[in-house]
Amino acid sequence: MSKLLIIREERKYLTTSLLDHIKEYEHDVVEYEPDVKQLSSMTFKPDACLIFVEASIAEKQQALVYLRDLAVEKDIPIFLLGYPIDIEGVRGIINGAIIQEEIFRPFDVKEISAHINEFLKSQTNNIKKKILVVDDSGVMLRNIKNLLGQKYQIILANSGAMAVKYLSLDRPDLVLLDYEMPIINGKQVLEIIRSEKDFQGIPVIFLTGKNDRNTIMDVMALKPEGYLLKSMTADAFINAIDEFFEKRKRIG
Repeated sequence: MSKLLIIREERKYLTTSLLDHIKEYEHDVVEYEPDVKQLSSMTFKPDACLIFVEASIAEKQQALVYLRDLAVEKDIPIFLLGYPIDIEGVRGIINGAIIQEEIFRPFDVKEISAHINEFLKSQTNNIKKKILVVDDSGVMLRNIKNLLGQKYQIILANSGAMAVKYLSLDRPDLVLLDYEMPIINGKQVLEIIRSEKDFQGIPVIFLTGKNDRNTIMDVMALKPEGYLLKSMTADAFINAIDEFFEKRKRIG
């Protein structure tokens, strides 16, 4: 069952009618107001987010920024639904690849609900392998998401603590883990993964910016699934990830 996150301020007839039609397709629909406190209490990962854009929602900048960052971090597609002028006011905060579609009012409720249903079904039928990327460099995180985001579901964590928090909520198919990080380094994160029963078996590949013999020996002494140099070409990096999953598929 797909999980759809709904963000709306007011329960108007049109939006309620659309939600009723979406629920008929037996998706799990969860509603939140554009409120950071409420959103930060969310403990699940939605398959998509539908934001009903009213004129006043542009004033909810903190909530929109929170939603944007959540969508980028957890690879959540966002639908914006509203009048063009109101969506324009939100687009300055929520934009780019995380916007799956902008749906302008007026619209046909049955047609739009069927359209969203087809999207959610496609998400379920084409489940991407989930990769948690852990690195304290925002540039590195964005680069990896750009490289792998078309083929894999990429979740970003900018610290070891954030990675452990995510792992307690969801289980990725692979962790790409920066070896050199402040506070909680890659070695410590790997030790946590191996010590927790619920985390055991999660494959880890280290990321390192150093190519000297001592660093590589230290990395491989921890017996990860492997390591990747941050200086690798884009094609080599993508091929390494593809080969990792192909090998696991062959092994079964």
